[in-house]
Amino acid sequence: MSGYPGRGGLIPRPRGHFRSMDHSRAPALEALREFHERGYVPFNPPGHKQGRGVDEDVLDAVGESVFTADVISVNGLDDRLSRQGVLSRAQELMADAVGAEHTFFSTCGSSLSVKSAMLAVAGPHEKLLVARHAHKSVISGLIVSGVEPVWVDPRWDAEQHLSHPPGVDEVRDAFDRAPEAKGMLLVTPTDYGTCGDIAAIAELCHERDRTLIVDEAWGAHLPFHDDLPPWAMNAGADLCVTSVHKMGSAVEQSSVFHLQGDRVDPAVLKAREDLLGTTSATSLVYATLDGWRRQMVQHGKELLSAALELVHSVRARLDGMPGLRVLAEEFAELTSSYDPLKVVVDVSGLGISGYQAADWLREHQCVTVGLSDHRRVVAQFTYADREETAEALVSAFEALGGAKLPEPKPVDLPTPDELRLETAMLPRDAFFGPAEQVPAEQAVGRVAAEMLTPYPPGAPAVVPGEVITRDVLSYLRSGLAAGMSVPDAADSSLDTIRVVAK
Repeated sequence: MSGYPGRGGLIPRPRGHFRSMDHSRAPALEALREFHERGYVPFNPPGHKQGRGVDEDVLDAVGESVFTADVISVNGLDDRLSRQGVLSRAQELMADAVGAEHTFFSTCGSSLSVKSAMLAVAGPHEKLLVARHAHKSVISGLIVSGVEPVWVDPRWDAEQHLSHPPGVDEVRDAFDRAPEAKGMLLVTPTDYGTCGDIAAIAELCHERDRTLIVDEAWGAHLPFHDDLPPWAMNAGADLCVTSVHKMGSAVEQSSVFHLQGDRVDPAVLKAREDLLGTTSATSLVYATLDGWRRQMVQHGKELLSAALELVHSVRARLDGMPGLRVLAEEFAELTSSYDPLKVVVDVSGLGISGYQAADWLREHQCVTVGLSDHRRVVAQFTYADREETAEALVSAFEALGGAKLPEPKPVDLPTPDELRLETAMLPRDAFFGPAEQVPAEQAVGRVAAEMLTPYPPGAPAVVPGEVITRDVLSYLRSGLAAGMSVPDAADSSLDTIRVVAK
């Protein structure tokens, strides 16, 4: 099932084919330029007044242009009543660029977008199928909304100890357990770049007249090149969330969420976004989202073709280095496809952990990577990379191969079955109810009142309302000692755990 929504249903539409809108226009960018050209003198926020009030050290570090580009939307980019339609026109162009019926800009990242989508599909005490490897923002959405999750197991690779998106069989089993569930929230691609079969899962959801939400935070680029994995709107999803700041070229926090079909009322979706979003959105987000859309429509295919050619060379060079293994074929059996721009490098052959590798690459080579775990790092490529950045990465890994690092501390890795925890309470009830901080040893068998999340990738190992087990606690505490980050725990040492009070 692919295409874009039309009056007769989904009309087949290849990627890179745009409708009749003028994609040479960029309403938010044009409004920002006009604001400067007309010389408006603001007596409304932001209080830095085009950078005039900013500390000199801040200007030196950040640059004055950041502040001159920071303009409020109401009576700034647009007039007091938004009569110029700056934001609405920019969003319509974005929707047209990707084949959605409606697009909404988010200035709080996909963390806000995914919550808005969830709240538009299910309400308090209603059920929603949720992939258990979902990002902590999804769990936050469950807590805020009071929605009851019906967990869908991801496809676990026990040998690699990582998860991939669930398949249609896992989703069908979950719907059979909870036929009253309002829909499904699927996470694809993962932080490792692996993708689920969106089209098959969408077809299953729609057979049951249920809504499919796709958390496609890592997939902003997917609509613009045929050699990339399928993307959610073309594959039949109803709602899709994507982070343009991740794989696109908008500033941090820039996210969009797209809607098609009639299973979700766009007015309801907008109301949920209004409930959670800021009333002080920055033009930095709007303008860069707008400019990125125009760039992708006009040049996306050629830019991404160059990026794919570059990353193909990098993958081959890294995979040929002693002690390194670039993963790809290892994903084939459990996934529908994968994004080659995510370069997953197993460093365990060097006798080190991914945590050690990430720290060493930053400290000694000035190279940063996006994800590290007990045996891997993930280097993220985009169309912004060039031969020189690729060479910097390759050279850094060559140097890593000759580094002398201590033996990594062991991580007690649970089996997939051991990672599956019993849900005893709604996440909302456990999070907001009476709680107490107890020594870690006494937390086993108790109901968690907080998230415990290895970050990145940011998928909680323990969700509020789940019963804590010795296996998972041992995994987290040994991981912390080995270099894992668990930033959301009330006690960052994990010597004590927050649990529901008896």
